[in-house]
Amino acid sequence: MNAERALAVDVLSLFPNVFSGFVAESMLARAIQCGILRVTSRSIREWTTDRHAVADDRPFGGGAGMVLKPEPIALALKDLKTSGTSTIYLCPDGELFSSEIARELAKSRHLILLCGHYEGVDERIREKYVDREISIGDYVLTNGILAAAVVIDAVARYVPGVLGAEQSLEQDSFSDGLLTFPQYTRPEIFDGSSVPEILLSGHHKKITQWRHEQRMLRTQRRRPDLWKRFLSSAKSPSKSSVLDAQP
Repeated sequence: MNAERALAVDVLSLFPNVFSGFVAESMLARAIQCGILRVTSRSIREWTTDRHAVADDRPFGGGAGMVLKPEPIALALKDLKTSGTSTIYLCPDGELFSSEIARELAKSRHLILLCGHYEGVDERIREKYVDREISIGDYVLTNGILAAAVVIDAVARYVPGVLGAEQSLEQDSFSDGLLTFPQYTRPEIFDGSSVPEILLSGHHKKITQWRHEQRMLRTQRRRPDLWKRFLSSAKSPSKSSVLDAQP
């Protein structure tokens, strides 16, 4: 694999060891072994300058939690950033992560994922050193490590060569605004339920049509918000052909 197309990711956090197991298995491990992906988990404490490696402090104005200090984060970002780096702060009040954002980030050469901890980072870091702020959902985690793992996993799928079958991207939920279709495997009969006959027919055109119909039905029933958004943009030729298949 051409190393020039590889994506490098540096994860900055207070607990870098939490991340090690995640990238040692499955798809990400294979991508790393092939040189398509590089993921390095780093401790913010590496850039502290006091003997106790203090990376957090009490907030001005009072409060129950601690705040990550700006100095070590700024030093870390200055050391790690290159001309092609995008620095992302993972936080609850960032823009909501989506497949569109994942596809966009996969075109990057180098990502730095800054993980929030405690009450977050000093606001001056967000104002001067961060390019983008992302949230993976409307809830709060104990730290941003899990959010970084989610982002890396989703982004890596769009890096050329990471997936064994690139076609699977087209069948994923959210790839075109719809949820994916139901999947079946052997045996043909399980617990009294049979695989839909159309999938056993060998008629690929009819199977494709059935899958389009199932995607629309599933999206209508389970995610009316996505269905409404899909309909609002259905004037494009690619989506109008899908709507023509609506049962």
